[in-house]
Amino acid sequence: MSQHRTERPHRRALRTTASALAALTLLLGWSAATGSTAYAQEASAPATAPTAANSRAVEVRGGDILYGSGGIRCNVGFNAHSGTATYGMMPGHCALGSTNWYADAARTIFVGTTAGSSFPSNDYSVISYVTGVNALGEVGLGPGGGVQDIVSAANPTVGQSICHVGGTTGIHCGTVTGTNVTINYPEGMVSGLFSSNICSEPGDVGGPGFSGTTALGIIVASSGSCASGGVTYYQPVVEWLSAYGLSIY
Repeated sequence: MSQHRTERPHRRALRTTASALAALTLLLGWSAATGSTAYAQEASAPATAPTAANSRAVEVRGGDILYGSGGIRCNVGFNAHSGTATYGMMPGHCALGSTNWYADAARTIFVGTTAGSSFPSNDYSVISYVTGVNALGEVGLGPGGGVQDIVSAANPTVGQSICHVGGTTGIHCGTVTGTNVTINYPEGMVSGLFSSNICSEPGDVGGPGFSGTTALGIIVASSGSCASGGVTYYQPVVEWLSAYGLSIY
């Protein structure tokens, strides 16, 4: 394990001062918002209230986008389960402004609610899927890329191969470059993360990081860009699964 260190990633978080706007980039790729620490939101109609009628059958796999009730959108990293109950794994900062989650941008297909969240200190949350959601144990690899089955979870090691799938950039592969990394958010520090030499762009947050059929972590932040080269930071999934008593598919 590498030595513990603190990094300052870029996140697209909007502050009320111009200096903070220039300094912080939250990896969500949303449009403008206001507030002292505001996450950008889409301009959209109010979400449809969740009912049995609009909780119709839908498939959700790792890498899919879910839409929050507060105008938020975020990728699901992996699916997990406890007995017959199924859950989606999502960064904790994604869940700050949303309780209800939908499979479509119009927010008419209700798929679940935020069942637990830890942020800052950690950066993870779980979405409890409703009956009718088919939570698949696989990761989508982007348009025309097929899927990758996920059958286990493990802690990453420096030098290990890793691929991740982002909602903006699709699939990229590289190696794990550090473990036990701490990064600074406007809301506070998050520790115990790991990093890779793979780039990410706005809209990739929540994307799954995996090595073959093994889940390693979920994208929570990055620095740099895919044009100039960058670093991506992940919340490890083993700690996450243990915290909520879940198992990966």
